[in-house]
Amino acid sequence: MVTEKRRDLKKILAAAIPGSIVILCVVGFFIWRHKKRINDAYLLSRNISTDPSKSDIEGGSLFFGIAIFTYTELEEATNNFDSSKELGDGGFGTVYYGKLRDGREVAIKRLYEHNYKRVEQFMNEIKILTCLRHLNLVSLYGCTSRHSRELLLVYEYIPNGTVADHIHGDRANEAPLSWPIRMKIAIETACALAYLHASDIIHRDVKTNNILLDNSFCVKVANFGLSRLFPNDVTHISTAPQGTPGYVDPEYHQCYQLTNRSDVYSFGVVLIELISSMPAVDISRHRHEINLANLAVSRIQRCAFPDLIDPSLGFGSDAEVTRMTTSVAELAFRCLQREKDLRPSMDKVLAFLKEIRSDEELEIENKMETIDSHSVPRGVKIPPSPETDDIVLLKSKNLKCSPSAVTDMWISNSTTTSSSG
Repeated sequence: MVTEKRRDLKKILAAAIPGSIVILCVVGFFIWRHKKRINDAYLLSRNISTDPSKSDIEGGSLFFGIAIFTYTELEEATNNFDSSKELGDGGFGTVYYGKLRDGREVAIKRLYEHNYKRVEQFMNEIKILTCLRHLNLVSLYGCTSRHSRELLLVYEYIPNGTVADHIHGDRANEAPLSWPIRMKIAIETACALAYLHASDIIHRDVKTNNILLDNSFCVKVANFGLSRLFPNDVTHISTAPQGTPGYVDPEYHQCYQLTNRSDVYSFGVVLIELISSMPAVDISRHRHEINLANLAVSRIQRCAFPDLIDPSLGFGSDAEVTRMTTSVAELAFRCLQREKDLRPSMDKVLAFLKEIRSDEELEIENKMETIDSHSVPRGVKIPPSPETDDIVLLKSKNLKCSPSAVTDMWISNSTTTSSSG
């Protein structure tokens, strides 16, 4: 009898112990997750001091010496987050116009409460924007502290909307952007991205909605919630693809490998938007051309530039605009290669854009020299300016601008496949 009871007890224990272990593991996992979130919140509270004058450094790399605003102050600045003051919204929050007590105009991002990653995005933007300083990056003025009811980020206010607004949005019909302004936008955006890459940062959400314009049409690249640190000693970061449909690097989307060439692909879409005035995604287009990258690659391969470039910019009627927009289309074609190794670096993209514009500047200088030469006595030779010499040297290294040359040089099996970006 005792032996049978012992056998029954052994059977019960044999069945119960594995189940108990599984239950303990599950409970342990949830306890670990809960503690991790508490630790994240604690780390955030340590790094973002309630004393604006105090600078905290965590791990020797994260600097959070920024102003801390109270929720009440920002609520007052936005008139209780009045819907009429909304500037826009994105995947992680709504942005409101506000005016602080000291008279400063600001843009206040209110992170969505239901988004479980909001603390991560909150910390990410602070980490990125307090470490970087560039004329073409939006400035972060401060944020709320851990004592606040909500996570709020306070940026400088950029009054002239986004590039998307101006080329195919609400402002497009009021005063369409001229080609010189669009070229300026392309160069300044490339300059900001080249600076980010030199600082080991991948933006990961490059699009015309994240390129803001001030009243002088100077670029301010914004929205760093998805940005990632990209150390020099790695070839890629393995991560689930994130970004905006129409701009996502197809190789990143397929292989889950993020590189700085992913930003180059997205910027290629921005270049096409600038020359075509078309949105990155448009379901009213033919199904093979809903994605602007697909449309552009197809037409550039066929040298069908009149079917791609917006004629209102002067394409076909102005020789210089025709040359420049065609050259930008060819550069965009390189950026939109499906294989990342075929895309140029952002430094090279910036150099190509400056070279394209320098041809126009040289043309203007030549015309000015022709005009000025009439007032110079005969026999007196005008010495070339250093700037002109630099431009001539740059021209000597020109890329082949023939559409056929670009297509022949860069076409591969991958370019004939529809991109899924």
